[in-house]
Amino acid sequence: MHISLTTLTLFASAATASYVIEDDYSSNSFAGMFDFFTDNDPTNGYVNYIDYNTAASSGLYKVENGQVYMGVDSTNTASGRGRNSVRIASKNTYQHGLVILDLAHMPAGACGTWPAFWMLGADWPNNGEIDIIEGVNGQAANNMALHTNAGCSISNTGAFSGSLETDNCDVQAAGQASNTGCSIRSGDDSSFGAGFNSIGGGVFATEWTSEAISIWFFPRGGIPSDITSGSPDPTGWGLPQGQFAGACNIDDKVHNQQLVFDVTFCGDWAGNVWSTDAVCSSKASTCQAFVQNNPSAFQDTYWLINSLKVYSDNGAGPSQPPSSSSSSVPTQTTGGSSYTITGTETTTFVTMTTSGGLSTFTTPGPTTAYTTITSIPIETTQQPTVVPTTAPPVPTTTEYTSAVVTTAVTAPAPESSSPDNNDNGGGAGWNWGGGNGGAGGNWGGNNGGGRFGGGGGGGGGGWGRWGQ
Repeated sequence: MHISLTTLTLFASAATASYVIEDDYSSNSFAGMFDFFTDNDPTNGYVNYIDYNTAASSGLYKVENGQVYMGVDSTNTASGRGRNSVRIASKNTYQHGLVILDLAHMPAGACGTWPAFWMLGADWPNNGEIDIIEGVNGQAANNMALHTNAGCSISNTGAFSGSLETDNCDVQAAGQASNTGCSIRSGDDSSFGAGFNSIGGGVFATEWTSEAISIWFFPRGGIPSDITSGSPDPTGWGLPQGQFAGACNIDDKVHNQQLVFDVTFCGDWAGNVWSTDAVCSSKASTCQAFVQNNPSAFQDTYWLINSLKVYSDNGAGPSQPPSSSSSSVPTQTTGGSSYTITGTETTTFVTMTTSGGLSTFTTPGPTTAYTTITSIPIETTQQPTVVPTTAPPVPTTTEYTSAVVTTAVTAPAPESSSPDNNDNGGGAGWNWGGGNGGAGGNWGGNNGGGRFGGGGGGGGGGWGRWGQ
């Protein structure tokens, strides 16, 4: 968006974060970006998790038409540890960000099934667990959950559309079943299982910040255009179906999360509710007996993934005076040379006036001393003259777009004259100011997504999934 102006005062203000792609789990590289889990199921399921080679050779993992298929054995009577299935965990881990999963199909509600797409840290529950998609048996609506250690609870302030079922995220919370965590149930019956598949699937988007963890679901016909264009903007998505915020320090409770897909059977959730499920319990006396002897019941128990992308914040964040803060400000759209201005002071805000061939930077507020250098793009027809605040010339109109201005007590020397000085997926921008001779600075950097190892379990819907 262009802004036409004559005189511009650069005040500190809150900046809206935007997201840039960090990891694209495309179909061709998908398997190589995950580890295949083959240990015993930490949630006591009747399942035999298999490795990549076994899954690929038996058709339980494959890529067709750019879609990733992960299923379960629907041919053989199960034996040993249980029915063959796939559980994978991303090699990369993340700290904050936006996870967008486009699914064409999810495991479709057969009795005894317990599918999930979730995130977890290696040290469960101290690193936390985020359940994005989860349910058992013929459950109609999606269950979302957060599992932590003690000292985290959430509240329903109207910031999400789902139903709050439990509010204490501690896996050992008094008054809640073990490993329940805080749980929110979607009110949309197309968000899980057979209902989801009947509409052609959809998109789940999970935003994780220091303030909250929010989960949206968009059915196939209602996916926002900014998601399909690759420029997601959660500020325009309306209420999430679930949001975890309240009396909880998110950054203290949730760390370094892997992405996990799995389908288990029976176990601590689907198995424990078998006797109270009138439909499923009529099919067999126990969950294990049904899963073992009815392979054809699981022909529709598979994931079909269109895409999975992880975005990181580009570094734009809240900006407040006095020091070490940034704000969105205009800068010229017209091309030209880059000129260097040096100085020994900056301020909490700056006034810029342009007139003919003259650019004026003034500092009507108090200053903070430091020495730095900045490069400012100026039209080739202009001269980068820095003048005192007195008697400015009559300004003329110039076109501007957004940039970033930052004030700081100390600023390092610039590494580049480019305004796109990014670091680890984060954004950086121009820091410039002046007065009494002018001052400025060019420095940058921002935290990107975390990338260090981990493993572990997950869970939700009343049951945690600890372990690898």
